[in-house]
Amino acid sequence: MKRTLNALQAFAILAVALLTPLAQAGPGHDGDHDHGPAASEPTRGGPQRLPDGAVLLPKPAQRQLGVRTERLAVGQAARAIELAGKVAMDPNHSGKVQATQPGRIVPGPKGLPNPGDAVRAGQVLAFVEPTLGPLERSSQAAQLADLKAQHTLAEKRLARLQALSDTVPRKEIEAAQSELLGLAARIVALSQVVHREPLTAPVSGVIAMSRAVAGQVVDARELVFEIIHPAHFQIEAQSFDTALPGQIEAAFLLAGSQRVPLKFLGAARSLREQALPMYFSLGAAAPASLAVGEPVRVVVQTREKIQGIALPRAALMKNAANQTIVWVKTAPELFAPRLITFVPLDGAHVSVVSGLDGGDRVVTEGASLINQVR
Repeated sequence: MKRTLNALQAFAILAVALLTPLAQAGPGHDGDHDHGPAASEPTRGGPQRLPDGAVLLPKPAQRQLGVRTERLAVGQAARAIELAGKVAMDPNHSGKVQATQPGRIVPGPKGLPNPGDAVRAGQVLAFVEPTLGPLERSSQAAQLADLKAQHTLAEKRLARLQALSDTVPRKEIEAAQSELLGLAARIVALSQVVHREPLTAPVSGVIAMSRAVAGQVVDARELVFEIIHPAHFQIEAQSFDTALPGQIEAAFLLAGSQRVPLKFLGAARSLREQALPMYFSLGAAAPASLAVGEPVRVVVQTREKIQGIALPRAALMKNAANQTIVWVKTAPELFAPRLITFVPLDGAHVSVVSGLDGGDRVVTEGASLINQVR
């Protein structure tokens, strides 16, 4: 009987010892069942996604991932529209070199230029040597010989008349002089027909395109060279809103992480493929990597103001349902997703019109890493 009593007493003491830590733990310390209060306390565990979609991210992990937050305020910003555009040539600082007659390409004094070579205005790039058939050559040679013979006779006749200037009327001498000048001009014109035509650079710049090969036969008006100035480009953008040109306040070119300001030049008065072409000029800060014909993105800010919260575009993420969200810091180690709606501002920023409140601390750097926590 005593042994049974001692066994029961020992079992009771063991049960009390096991239950005492649970009773002292209190609410919020059982990390396996209660995530609410524990989320606001420092933890030694790694990043984890909670059942409600929030992310528990300890302070050491935040520093390793480079998470940065920003407290945002409500304000007004200009509404922006993103347009598709392309890089175009500036007509005042670019040019095209075309042949005015059919012929064969002959290299210039320094050979044929390559794309990227710098040229000066008036520099001879190549020659076009006329390609005439045997009959055309013989006909032109006969005409040239006949004109030279007439020119020789006119010279002799003028000399005789000038020698008899005292007895010959003045008008006959003037007529002979005019005839001699006319024959000389016809000889020069016919001689130039059979001579090669120089192809010169109309502006200074670099060769953007070259179709010239030594011995190549080209037709009249065929494009041989294109010359552009690397510091002068235009941007052509297409707008389906014909009223947009009258509402433009500022414009930017998006080139990777750069935002290059643009100057609005004007818009066409005729539609092209149901869109209105608009033209912008680049300043001195134009990226050196731009090429004619390259597609680009243009952001146009209008005079219309919208009420919202300005936010970097890098803070926008997508959830599993492909909805736009941002991560809001609700506690020192807790981040919650918020569904938002936004409108673009300047390409690098957006204006959140719903889903956030003024004073919310939003993740502006490292949001993509938080979004990957599972």
